[in-house]
Amino acid sequence: MRCSTELESGSIGSNLGPEGRIMRSDERYIHIPNTMKRVLVLLPTLDEAEGIAEVVPRIPKGVLQQAGWEVRILVVDGGSDDGTIEIAESLGCSTLRQYGKGKGAAMRQGFSIFLQGECDALVMLDADGTYHPEEIPRFLRGLEKSDVVVGDRLKGKMDPDAMTRVNYFGNHLLTWCAVALYGVAMNDLCSGYWAFKRPSIAMLNLNSMRFEIEAEMYTSCAMEDLKMTHIPIRYSSRLGEAKLGSVKDGWNILRKLLVRRIFKTPPQTTPGEGNLNLD
Repeated sequence: MRCSTELESGSIGSNLGPEGRIMRSDERYIHIPNTMKRVLVLLPTLDEAEGIAEVVPRIPKGVLQQAGWEVRILVVDGGSDDGTIEIAESLGCSTLRQYGKGKGAAMRQGFSIFLQGECDALVMLDADGTYHPEEIPRFLRGLEKSDVVVGDRLKGKMDPDAMTRVNYFGNHLLTWCAVALYGVAMNDLCSGYWAFKRPSIAMLNLNSMRFEIEAEMYTSCAMEDLKMTHIPIRYSSRLGEAKLGSVKDGWNILRKLLVRRIFKTPPQTTPGEGNLNLD
């Protein structure tokens, strides 16, 4: 990607910006890329009015634009009745009511919409305030050398009370099981903060409906031999009511790991259609 050494209306050292106003000294030395790439930020929601109001304004659009990324935000909602969609739309997000129920269904539908569009990369994170959108530029830099980037909570900075002891132990155990079964490095199997290049999304085969979606994403990346990078991230206490059940969802995640080890292609996935087959 090329970078311009001049601003649109003047050479280096000029005090005038594109609209003829006097520019600050720091603005005069920003390199603006000639060709912008596009990133879709995907946010699954279900009654996350408090979280969406907090997370969306913190997405660093200015920083990303300077780095050559045009940002688009898609909220896939599972049937909120607390004003989540209205808040998201007021903040400039595109919104979509998902088919079916569960985070997995929302993510798969979001992936399908992404592939129908023209964005170059996708970043997914939960809209409950646990993940920090300010770290999105780090994920996109990671994609320069990898197909997939996964945020690592377990080796990152975890705020007090952000994760219960049961969930912390369960995350380590499930991550260990995943690596033992597939032989591909993974630091945090249940992380909800991922970034993908466009071709990587197209290679995933998924049929998860609930919180086992991230585990299935890992299995699909492993079987497709996609290069994954792990970066430590900050993890905070969620805003609003928790929806993940420790024991039941943990068992579903383990079962997904075992099933996909035996059946490499999900039975509900039609060859050539990739991610979504919700009918």
